[in-house]
Amino acid sequence: MDLDVFVSAHRAEWDRLDALLQRQRRLTGPEVDELVTLYQRTATHLSLIQSSAPDPQLTGRLSQLVARARGAVTGTRRASWRDVTRFLTYGFPAAVYRSRHWWVPTALLSTLIAALLGWWIGTHPEVQASIAAPTELRELTRPGGEYESYYSSHPAASFAAQVWTNNAQAAAVCLVMGVFLGLPVIWILLLNMLNLGIGFGLMSAAGRLDTFLGLVLPHGLLELTAVFVAAGTGLRLGWTLIDPGPRTRRTALAEEGRAAIGMAIGLALVLFVAGAIEGFVTPSGLPTWARITIGIVAELVFLTYVYVLGGRAARAGETGDVGADERSATAPMAA
Repeated sequence: MDLDVFVSAHRAEWDRLDALLQRQRRLTGPEVDELVTLYQRTATHLSLIQSSAPDPQLTGRLSQLVARARGAVTGTRRASWRDVTRFLTYGFPAAVYRSRHWWVPTALLSTLIAALLGWWIGTHPEVQASIAAPTELRELTRPGGEYESYYSSHPAASFAAQVWTNNAQAAAVCLVMGVFLGLPVIWILLLNMLNLGIGFGLMSAAGRLDTFLGLVLPHGLLELTAVFVAAGTGLRLGWTLIDPGPRTRRTALAEEGRAAIGMAIGLALVLFVAGAIEGFVTPSGLPTWARITIGIVAELVFLTYVYVLGGRAARAGETGDVGADERSATAPMAA
């Protein structure tokens, strides 16, 4: 492409589009039709320049022009409570449901790894000795020791907020870093399962496994499920980079990435509930069976929400991505 000739041939159209966009008065019907036509042509010109003869200055000017024209043609839209409701009842549960083939195996495999680590640590005193000195291990596992006092060492509200913030950050990292072929996600999962396995093994060796489960299960069921969902979705995003399927790699990453960002918001709400349970229920004076029952109920409510509402929305075509009117415009193919 001869860029100078191309610019000379189409500069008048770009200038006319710019003039229409600067009009202060309301455009007439013919002017609106002209604006739409020029917007489509300019978007095509931009695509041609980017692919054939990229020029930073010209590309920048046309990109701004196309963005302004798109705003004038499609109008602006503000988020409303209706959007929030739709996201919580359709978008988020559908996105979690669609990624179930990734996060369910992730949950099962991770739980198995944590259990095996706990068994190995609990049945091998030499492994326990490599973790900490005998006096330190007794301080960790004794009645009223660090494993128990951890949940009541701070005021419930501040502890719940701290737990929620930390878990939400971990989930967001899993979702976002999945694009790096999922490797950071695997590392985060291994660290979490190692910490869980160590606690499981040490308390089991001390004969206090029931106490440990009574402290972990009330909040841990929902909390770990959210982490597994984030990790599975992050791994799916990483696999999309390898195998985008029938879509182009760029389109696939854009669609899955937008859905992952939405899931980060939804999972933050789920982890808020888990953090509240950990801050107020886990250290409470309720009987162990009551605390565990609360955790099981919260987990069943979330799974029902995903498989009933999410499954119905997914079968209706919901993907968790933003609406078509909110996605980037695709350049027309005809000049």
